[in-house]
Amino acid sequence: PNLKFDLEILAGLSVLKELSCFHNRSLTGNINSLGVLKDALTKVTIRNCRRVQGNFMDLADFPRLMELNLIDTSVIGIFRILANVIF
Repeated sequence: PNLKFDLEILAGLSVLKELSCFHNRSLTGNINSLGVLKDALTKVTIRNCRRVQGNFMDLADFPRLMELNLIDTSVIGIFRILANVIF
């Protein structure tokens, strides 16, 4: 059984540097709820979590984010816009 949680519960983890979620059908939420962690996150990996949604440009102003991996989610965005944003 999968642990059920929404990305919003991470708001209390203000020093979280890396977030990795794999193959969790029960993970829900919008990636814009990670905004409260923007000064801490350096790596975000969410794979095969299709109930996670949002626009990946919501993460464009994360000053420490060095690696972004969003595979098989419901997150959308236009990659060519991101080309001008340095992670």
